[in-house]
Amino acid sequence: MKSGLTQAELAMRLRKSQSYVSKYERGERRIDVIELFEILHAMKADSIRFVIDLQRNIYKSI
Repeated sequence: MKSGLTQAELAMRLRKSQSYVSKYERGERRIDVIELFEILHAMKADSIRFVIDLQRNIYKSI
C-alpha cells in the first residue's frame, strides 16, 4: 500500500522512531492487529477496505 509518506513522516504520526517503521518494512519486526490499525489510521487509509482487499488476496491464492 502506497501512502506517499516517508518512514520519518509515518514515524512522526505514530509517535515512534523512524527505526520502528524501518524494522517492520524490512520484515525484522512483526506488528499486531492493534498496531496495524494504528498504522492504517496514520496513513489515512481505509482500514475496512484494507481488510476486504487482504481477504480477497488470501482467497485468490488458495
